[in-house]
Amino acid sequence: MTLVEFTFAILLLLCTPGPTNTLMALGGYERGVVKAMPLIGAELAGYLTVILPVATLAAPVFDEWPMLSLWMKLVAGLWVFVMAIRLWSIPAPTRGHPRVTGRSVYLTTCLNPKALIIGLVIMPHGSLLALMPRTALFAVLILMAASGWIVIGATLKKKGARLFSPAFISRAASIGMFTFALLLTGTSLGALI
Repeated sequence: MTLVEFTFAILLLLCTPGPTNTLMALGGYERGVVKAMPLIGAELAGYLTVILPVATLAAPVFDEWPMLSLWMKLVAGLWVFVMAIRLWSIPAPTRGHPRVTGRSVYLTTCLNPKALIIGLVIMPHGSLLALMPRTALFAVLILMAASGWIVIGATLKKKGARLFSPAFISRAASIGMFTFALLLTGTSLGALI
């Protein structure tokens, strides 16, 4: 895969709405742009926690046992269900205590199926040293995409304070995450059965 193809594929995945992007937008809504920026480090750490071991060690295992990959996707889908329920049912944030934390972004990103797709399909496989140039580019692309989602969330708060209340944003995000989880677990279960 060329550098341009790699960049395009990563940006396409990172700009597609999903559980991590939903949390980043909600973080921007709750905290504002500047205070939500530390969440990007949690997202990057979550992706790298999955992508690097998959690209260096697990790709051959998943090639040999494809069912293991399906089980991983099923677990990821169940985690997204849990996050959707939490987003729907938790009370509105109080000042200084946002609902979106670095921990929730990290865990959601670790279980985000996009990380497996990147690690298995897009990221080259090999040693950590061989992956470093693409990993550095990936980090820059994460910074760009996550910043965009944070800005979207902060902009929604500024533009539509009445229409886009924290409860509305939280429940809309919950519905989106629930739909994503339903698709993910449905396809995984269908493939397992």
